[in-house]
Amino acid sequence: MDQVIISGKQRLEGKVTIGGAKNAALPILASTLLGGGDCVVANLPQVRDVVTMVKLLHLLGVSEKTEGSCVTLNAAHINGTEAPYDLVKTMRASVLVLGPLLARFGEATVSLPGGCAIGTRPVNLHLKGLITLGADVFVEHGYIRAKASGLKGGRIELDFPTVTGTENLLMAACLATGTTVLHNAAKEPEIVDLADFLILRGAKIFGAGTDTITIEGVKELHGAEYAVTPDRVEAGTYLMAGAVTQGDVFVEQCIPGHLSAVLNKLQESGATVVEEKYGIRLTAQNRLKPVEIKTLVYPGFPTDLQAQMMALMSVADGTSVISETIFEGRFLHVPELHRMGAAIEVDGHHAVIQGKPSLTGAPVMASDLRASAGLILAGLAAEGKTTVSRVYHLDRGYERLEEKLQGLGANIQRISEPS
Repeated sequence: MDQVIISGKQRLEGKVTIGGAKNAALPILASTLLGGGDCVVANLPQVRDVVTMVKLLHLLGVSEKTEGSCVTLNAAHINGTEAPYDLVKTMRASVLVLGPLLARFGEATVSLPGGCAIGTRPVNLHLKGLITLGADVFVEHGYIRAKASGLKGGRIELDFPTVTGTENLLMAACLATGTTVLHNAAKEPEIVDLADFLILRGAKIFGAGTDTITIEGVKELHGAEYAVTPDRVEAGTYLMAGAVTQGDVFVEQCIPGHLSAVLNKLQESGATVVEEKYGIRLTAQNRLKPVEIKTLVYPGFPTDLQAQMMALMSVADGTSVISETIFEGRFLHVPELHRMGAAIEVDGHHAVIQGKPSLTGAPVMASDLRASAGLILAGLAAEGKTTVSRVYHLDRGYERLEEKLQGLGANIQRISEPS
């Protein structure tokens, strides 16, 4: 396994380019199962989760040709409708093939994804929605088995605005007979991106990005060419990297409107944030002020930037409070930040952070994807050397993070972990 080593206290300056959003790419790739024809998906991030999804599609019989950040997929000839445990266990988003397979082929068998380090993320809302559309769904021996002689449109009330649930049901409804209305749908930009791609393929979808999405079923979808939206979490991570080093960073090829809650909090903390034609510039001349954060569904502050914000508040001038309302296990990075000298007290879903002038480098271990990024940001602000282990988590969602940080002036490198 690899480690990332950071020698901190280097002020970051310069420009960094944002890639495509992993959380948009995964459902878009899964949706290619809804019909034949060449689907050309550009601006794909070169991250492990995308590789895993393409591998799963290939296993199902989808033809694939990859050229750099662009992949051409054609699902005209599928040779199976089962997503096995060996692949699904490595990436929860594999469950996104359930809706497309069921809608197009009348059956699907997908391994239950189970929980993960940051908490359980059950798929019961996916299954309830599919039952509403006329599917017979059984869970046995660790697999979801769904069948339907033909899905029929219906009214689905989601108990919680689940992102993957909204995506799965949106895709399934595209080929259902009649009209489907999703109430309390998730509103994330990645859902809008999926809907835009499907509309290009011939789907009839209205209201994506609001809490009510209407889908009029069609008989078939054709191919299309599409570029994945920029990754707002990657953009937010580099903005916070600039802030934690009191730097001057321009994040290009991102969409400021996707980061409104984050930009507001960075400005509240004292950073200067300027939206420019091709991105966002952040400058921070002094220690930042403390803020209160509550993670919420979009358009609120994203849970995927909570660990990075905690690292930033660990060196703020005062006491901050972060409340995590999305996942019950998303404070696993706190003990590792303690090893670096951070003063953080956790009480249930709340963390109270007493900022310090500086952290101290230490060996730490990442527990999940976003915790990895948070620990690296802490290392950028720390005196001395920080060694982050288990960075395979990082590779699930960040492309060339060390290289991009080096381009901003960070003293950071990846090495093979000593045996």
